[in-house]
Amino acid sequence: MNFDFPAFLVLASALTGGIWLVDALVFAPRRRRLAEPTVAGGVLGEGDRPAYKEPVLVEYARSFFPVIFAVLVLRSFLVEPFRIPSNSMMPTLLTGDFILVNKYAYGLRFPVLNSKFLAIGEPQHGDVVVFRFPRDPRTDYIKRVVGLPGDEIHYRGKRLYVNGEPMAQLSIGSYSGVGSGREMTGAREALESLQGVEHRILMRPRAPNLPLGCQVLAYGPIKVPPGHYFVMGDNRDNSNDSRCWGFVPEENLVGKAFAIWMHWDGQRNGFPVAWSRLGDVIE
Repeated sequence: MNFDFPAFLVLASALTGGIWLVDALVFAPRRRRLAEPTVAGGVLGEGDRPAYKEPVLVEYARSFFPVIFAVLVLRSFLVEPFRIPSNSMMPTLLTGDFILVNKYAYGLRFPVLNSKFLAIGEPQHGDVVVFRFPRDPRTDYIKRVVGLPGDEIHYRGKRLYVNGEPMAQLSIGSYSGVGSGREMTGAREALESLQGVEHRILMRPRAPNLPLGCQVLAYGPIKVPPGHYFVMGDNRDNSNDSRCWGFVPEENLVGKAFAIWMHWDGQRNGFPVAWSRLGDVIE
């Protein structure tokens, strides 16, 4: 079962904030009044005035609420971290990459409800996006946007076609994988220009045109409907993407991936951290 972290943050913020607020408005004034002793004909000195004790539950709520609420705001509206679990975006992203995702690039959404309340921007060709998988919204996927609403998309002979035009590919040579990506050693690496956005892709020349079980583009071009996007992995023959299950609805978008802040792969020879990847911009 997937843990719903956004729902936990909202619930924890509401609970700790609610306890703190109710205590501040109702119970704290009452405790202060009860703690005020009465003396006949005089005023208490500082050493004579007893202090009222705050309940432990309120103390914890007051301490944790600002931290939990700050994490909720940061994660919901600014930046959210993700970890890459598979090789589907090689060579751009490797298994074990920890990435940062811009949460406001495509508009601000309410946490948990995921409904947009402020439109800011829209995905463009070549954007690497995180989205909730249409067949299981509890699972996050990351792919590259290759088709915008209204685009006609086709994939033939290991080449992507957008609105009837083939996207240029410049062969780089044979790919050499490391760590969890060793399985892709020997694949053909190429530089693809997607409507002017250049990025690297991997292909296996002897593999079928479409990944096994992917039939969306098996019978010719397909048009992207309004409010949807067509996405593909950069590891073209090893990616479960729109060629297999169709389009990504706009409401499923989570944000735009923009940087790698850590890489940890236990299958690497020697030390599992790849220092050279830290701070890389995702293109």
